[in-house]
Amino acid sequence: MGFRARGWRPPLPPLLLLLLWVTGQAAPVAGLGLGPDTELQIERRFVPDECPRTVRSGDFVRYHYVGTFPDGQKFDSSYDRDSTFNVFVGKGQLIGLLGMCVGEKRIITIPPFLAYGEHGDGKDIPGQASLVFDVALLDLHNPKDGISIENKIVPENCERRSQSGDFLRYHYNGTLLDGTFFDSSYARNRTFDTYIGQGYVIPGMDEGLLGVCIGEKRRIVVPPHLGYGEEGRGNIPGSAVLVFDIHVIDFHNPSDSISITSHYKPSDCSVLSKKGDYLKYHYNASLLDGTLLDSTWNLGKTYNIVLGSGQVVLGMDMALREMCVGEKRTVVIPPHLGYGEAGVDGEVPGSAVLVFDIELLELVAGLPEGYMFIWNDEVSPNLFEEIDKDGNGEVFLEEFSEYIHAQVASGKGKLAPGFDADMIVKNMFTNQDRNGDGKVTAEEFKLKDQETKHDEL
Repeated sequence: MGFRARGWRPPLPPLLLLLLWVTGQAAPVAGLGLGPDTELQIERRFVPDECPRTVRSGDFVRYHYVGTFPDGQKFDSSYDRDSTFNVFVGKGQLIGLLGMCVGEKRIITIPPFLAYGEHGDGKDIPGQASLVFDVALLDLHNPKDGISIENKIVPENCERRSQSGDFLRYHYNGTLLDGTFFDSSYARNRTFDTYIGQGYVIPGMDEGLLGVCIGEKRRIVVPPHLGYGEEGRGNIPGSAVLVFDIHVIDFHNPSDSISITSHYKPSDCSVLSKKGDYLKYHYNASLLDGTLLDSTWNLGKTYNIVLGSGQVVLGMDMALREMCVGEKRTVVIPPHLGYGEAGVDGEVPGSAVLVFDIELLELVAGLPEGYMFIWNDEVSPNLFEEIDKDGNGEVFLEEFSEYIHAQVASGKGKLAPGFDADMIVKNMFTNQDRNGDGKVTAEEFKLKDQETKHDEL
C-alpha cells in the first residue's frame, strides 16, 4: 500500500500514521462539507507564498510529523527517528494530506471514531483518544513526472545549444524540494565537468543539461525515479525530489576545431604567416565566461614563437597560421587543442574552452622546412678551406662557429629565426662531425644536396 522508511516499523497502525486512510465509509472532514459529529479537523498553520502544485491522488509524498494528544503529550514523531515518512497517496487515502503544498504545515486532528475508538490500541493510545498530528510536507512527485526546467537567465547571444555528446562544464547548487542543501560545486570552487546525453550523470540531469547556452542559468527539478531513486545517496534521502540551480560555464564537442574571427586586416595583407616563421604578437586569454587568464598587454611585452615548432598549444599554432602583420583575431580553442583535461594548475581549469584575442605585430620569415641555416649567396667551391683558416685539414667547433656567425653578420647566410643561434651552430657542427671525435675533416664535410640554391651545412 505504501513505502515506509527502511529499517523502521511504525508503532501505530497505518490508519493513524497515514493521517486518515479511508476504507469503506466516508469520513467527516472539517471544511469538506461532511457531518459535524465526528470531524477530521485540518488547520493550515503555514502555507508558502508560492505553491505551484499540491498533493493529489497518485502522488508520492515525503513528510515529517509529530503526533500528540490534545493536551500536548507526544506519542510519536518522525523527527525522533530522523527519517521522513514516505508513502503513495491513493484514491480515498491520506485525505488529510490532499491539497498540501511543499513546505506547508498542517495540524490534523483525528477524532476517536477515525482513530482507535473506545478501546485504544491497548498500549500507548487510550480509549476515546483524539490524536493531533503536526505535519510538514517536504516534497511530492508523481511516478509519471518528468523533469521540469525553469530558465533563469538565457544569454541573448546563443550561437549554439548543447547536444548529446558534448562535454559541459557547469556550476550548481543542489537542494531538496524544501530548500535543504545537499551539495554545491561552488563550495569546492571547481566546476562539474561531464559528457551529457551519455549516461555519465543521473538521467534527470543528463536530460536537463541538453539545449543549454553557454552562460545560461536554469533550474532543473528531478523526480527521484530520474535521480537517486528509493535508495538515495550520501546525504540525499531515498525518494527525494532534487533541485539543481546550474550555471553553464562552457561546453564543446570532441569533434570541434578552433573557431577564428578576424576583426581587422590591414590594406596590405599579402605576406601571410606560415610554419617556420618567427612571430611576435600580443594576446588576451580568457575563458568563455569572460574570466581573464593572462594578457601580454598587461605584461607590456610580446609573446614570441616560431610557428609550427611546438612552442604553443596546437590550437594556438593553428590560430596564428595565414595571418598578416597588423591583423587582429579572436580565436576559440576547445580543450583537446588547448590544455586538455588537466589544464594548468592554478592558471587554466581542466577541460576549459579558451578565447584568445590576438594582434600580430611582427613576422620574420622562416627558412624552408628542414633547414636551420641557408646561404643567401652562391656557396663557395672552397668552403671547407675557408672555414679551416689554419689549413691543418681539421675544423673545430670554435672556428666553425666563428665562420658561420661571420656569414650571418655579413648577410651571406641566415640562421632560422627564433632559435638560439649558438645551439643551431653547435648542432650543425655535430652533424658534420660524423665520427664524433670533436673535429671535422674534409672527408666528413658535406653540404645538403636537396636544394640547389638553399644549401645547408
